[in-house]
Amino acid sequence: MQHARSETGCRHAHDHRLHAAEALARAERICRERGLRLTPIRAKALEALHADHRPVGAYDLADRISPAGGRRLAPISIYRALDFLVEQGFVHRLSSRNAYVACLHGHGADEVVAFLICEVCGGVDEDSSPAMKKAVAAIAQVRQFSPVHQVVEIVGRCEHCRNAST
Repeated sequence: MQHARSETGCRHAHDHRLHAAEALARAERICRERGLRLTPIRAKALEALHADHRPVGAYDLADRISPAGGRRLAPISIYRALDFLVEQGFVHRLSSRNAYVACLHGHGADEVVAFLICEVCGGVDEDSSPAMKKAVAAIAQVRQFSPVHQVVEIVGRCEHCRNAST
C-alpha cells in the first residue's frame, strides 16, 4: 500500500474510511463460510476499529461500543471479541502499543505484516511483500526458529506529518 497524503489529511485515515464497509462485509462472509458467528459484540468491536485509523486499546474500545447510558461492557467480553477477531485475521494486535487496529487487507496466516506507526498522528499503515516474507524466513531459518506470529512494527513519521513539519 502506498502511503500518501489525501485532501482530508493522512492517507491511513482516508484508506480506513474508504475500505471499512468492504472489510466488514468480507468479515461477515468469511464467518459464514467458516461456520462462525460474528456476534453483535464482535461486529461492534470490528466496526469501531474500522472507524479509527489509530490503534485502540481494549478499555477505550469498551467505552466506544458500550450502550450509551448503560453499563460498560466487561473487559473479558471485549478481550474475547478481540481474540476472535485477531484469530480470524480481521484485526491485528500491536504489541508495542498494547492496542488493536482493523485489517483492511485480509492477510494470510503465514504472511509477514509490517506496521508503519506514525509517532505524530498515531496512524497506522500495514504492508506485506514476498521479499519481506523471504527475508524474515531466512532469519528464522539461520536461527532454527519456528515463527508462529510474524509482525514487524516500524515507528516513525508518515509522509503527511513529515511534510506538515517542514
